[in-house]
Amino acid sequence: MGHTAPNILVFMTDDHGQWAARCYGNRELVTPSMDYLAQTGSRMNRAFTPSPVCSPARASFLTGRLPSQHGIHDWIKERGEGMDHPGLQGQTNVGQLLQSAGYQTGLIGKWHCGRSWVPHPGFDRWFSYQNDQLPHVGVQGFSDQGTHVVRRGHQANLITDQVINFLRDRTSDDPFFLLVGYVNTHTPHEDQPERLARRYRKGRFDDIPHEQFPPCHGRTRFRIRDFEDPEYLESLAQYYAAVTVIDEQVGRVLDELDGSGQLDSTLVVYTSDHGLMKGHHGTQMKGNSTVPQNFFEESILVPCLLSWPEGAASGAEPDALVDHCDLFMTLLDVAGVRLDSRTAAEIRSPGRSYLPVLEGDVREPWGEQVFGEYGNARMVRTRDRKLIRRYPGPTGRFPDELYDLSSDPRETDNVFENSQYTSACEELSSRLESHFSRYEFPDRSGLRLDEQPRHNECEPWRVSRC
Repeated sequence: MGHTAPNILVFMTDDHGQWAARCYGNRELVTPSMDYLAQTGSRMNRAFTPSPVCSPARASFLTGRLPSQHGIHDWIKERGEGMDHPGLQGQTNVGQLLQSAGYQTGLIGKWHCGRSWVPHPGFDRWFSYQNDQLPHVGVQGFSDQGTHVVRRGHQANLITDQVINFLRDRTSDDPFFLLVGYVNTHTPHEDQPERLARRYRKGRFDDIPHEQFPPCHGRTRFRIRDFEDPEYLESLAQYYAAVTVIDEQVGRVLDELDGSGQLDSTLVVYTSDHGLMKGHHGTQMKGNSTVPQNFFEESILVPCLLSWPEGAASGAEPDALVDHCDLFMTLLDVAGVRLDSRTAAEIRSPGRSYLPVLEGDVREPWGEQVFGEYGNARMVRTRDRKLIRRYPGPTGRFPDELYDLSSDPRETDNVFENSQYTSACEELSSRLESHFSRYEFPDRSGLRLDEQPRHNECEPWRVSRC
């Protein structure tokens, strides 16, 4: 690598679709901080989540594992009768690995991988939500190093205040790793600053296609029947405002790094746990907005911006297919962490570092596929095809799906039963089965959910809510 190990700052937001940023082509959103990261670093155009819902996606980034390895398959309800999912207890996370390399580490904001009120191994600084992550503004409870504290105000500001305190209070010359989790873009889409909501109420939202929900995708309770409905338009204005709020907070942190002379020596990553639909495909929300679970592009594509002035190319737009497991391995590579054979065998990550891609090395071939899962549904996505396999569950079994993304980018025509695609189905099915056979841990497999702890009372493979 040839560089001193940099500071690492990761912004992992919530429900932020890749489509919702100016640097990814949205013509109405104002996101100068994200645009800056794209201009001074790399904009990954094909960055995906391993699971289109919060907790499993975050767990995959933290551990480098698929859900069928870390065992979190849906969002975790952290308090409630019968809800005591172990989360990531006993599993090695990226914070621990970076600590072992001399990093000072911190988690500020959303955790959502079980027991957020308890500081977890791998993080010297812990400031997370005491229970629920709402409201967006008002009185909010946090866990400050395990102590319950109450703060009042806009929670994005409160999170950023803690980030800046972390940066200013450091007395060590050791590099830092800080994971920051904003949640403004998570539902409910409301209570954003009026100055921004007012601005976006004047918008046309032309970047959101007006589509009908395709019958081949089952059912949804979030169907958009009227794209001129005032309530729907207000939710769009609030969502756009939430994106800009987060962008402003990122800007505050970048200004702090710049003012302290640390910006050039810091790898700054901006990404999201998973994507979101706001009218795309005629519905809203993410992977759990439909029955059966969906892997729409808007659910699985995430922004992924990486800026590191001292160590990576600027203004690059790599076309490699990557996911959060790859990001896990990339951060270890950047920090100079080399997993010994025992640790590597224990983690068994399917991820691969894409640091060479960031450095502009295009000689090494990159993988042409990504994999994902949500409960008893699994996906393999190549550059031009997407196969979704659905396995039996308590609510029955739903049809498998194949989409030819080159001719059907909006995923409206399931060609799984089309004889012209028989060989493609067989090839992709083989890839899918081989990948999960190689990596899954049987006792945590998404195909054995009835033997595992409940995450919440409305897991989509157990309860049909649509």
